Amino acid sequence: MRAFREAVEAGDLDAVEALLADDVVFTSPVVFKPYPGKAITASILRAVSQVFEDFRYERELDGGDGRDHALVFTARVGERQLSGCDFIHLDENGLIDELTVMVRPMSGAQALAAAMAARFDEIAKEAEARSAPAS
Repeated sequence: MRAFREAVEAGDLDAVEALLADDVVFTSPVVFKPYPGKAITASILRAVSQVFEDFRYERELDGGDGRDHALVFTARVGERQLSGCDFIHLDENGLIDELTVMVRPMSGAQALAAAMAARFDEIAKEAEARSAPAS
């Protein structure tokens, strides 16, 4: 989990992407439907890194089995302060196969939803380009 946390804190999104399993499932705090796949998850995380300001992890929790982790964070979206948690599950190869994010309060979640919705066409295009086979 240290590698993920350090990559996020350093803003090294290529390193974050390298830690994602191809079949990772991202569950958003503001959208009901989960997003399956490395390309869309990486694209969402890149956009979130632009939306979140003053992001920092405050605590790390371990599920005891080495495969379940929780990283508690704070951030700001515009004028809204929020706190949240990244719930992470690792597959048998040590790659992230589940990433669920939760945030509070509702005003922070609403600000996050609006900021991400404004970028979602770009996110979808980037994910499509990432998942296209190299020619």
